[in-house]
Amino acid sequence: MAQTSQTSLATSLAIQWRVIWAMILREMLTRYGRNNIGVLWLFVEPMLFVAVITGIWSATRSIHNSDIPIAAFALTGYSSMLLWRTLPGRCMGAAETNKTLLHHRYVKVLDIFIARIILEQGAVTTSFAILGVVMAMLGWLDPPEDLLQLFAGWLLLAWFGASLALTLAGLAERWEVIQKFWSPFSVILFPFSGAAFLVDALPEKARNVILYLPMVHGVEYIREGFFGTRMVAHYDLFYLFVWNVSLTLFGLAQVRRIGTDQDLA
Repeated sequence: MAQTSQTSLATSLAIQWRVIWAMILREMLTRYGRNNIGVLWLFVEPMLFVAVITGIWSATRSIHNSDIPIAAFALTGYSSMLLWRTLPGRCMGAAETNKTLLHHRYVKVLDIFIARIILEQGAVTTSFAILGVVMAMLGWLDPPEDLLQLFAGWLLLAWFGASLALTLAGLAERWEVIQKFWSPFSVILFPFSGAAFLVDALPEKARNVILYLPMVHGVEYIREGFFGTRMVAHYDLFYLFVWNVSLTLFGLAQVRRIGTDQDLA
């Protein structure tokens, strides 16, 4: 009986992964098509964004009172920001626009969201890795001091972005105003997200306030893994973990509610 249950679970997981992979391929072709460089834009777009910001900051020599190389500062900051800022916008409205797919037996609302999350997170991670290698070869930055910590911080921040996307996308399917609200709010939130500054450079009162934002802890942890002793990091991983778990559970509940609602029927 136990072996049969394990086989059934493995079969179900394999089916759902094939569904998600098919959704990923469909999304890539729908968004980028087969013309010009096609799906390569998925990786080139965030790479260009980070490269332009790096060039601007390097030209102005603005380093926020730190001896951290500006290229590495921009790479870690803006790549980290892309992990959470763009995901909700990609997922909002996805269930409504793909509701015809839900008539298929194995396609669920969660599959649609997971496919977009994997696609976006994979693109940002790939661009971060490629730009890091290229910049290191050009001598613009040194290799990370603690690669394991960098990897762990990246996963934690990616988890935060995914859970935030599930939560906001689930709410947006029920209340359209959420989708309209997120775009301007994310612009306002960006300067306070830790992408463009070091927490240690802030006055103590401002530092205590800014650390209420969960993504700041992820950025600080990533940067400590990258720069190590060249900076003083401020973070609380347990605080970020609690946010991630809470948003994940709440987001999954909202997605489940969408699946049972008649709005997408």
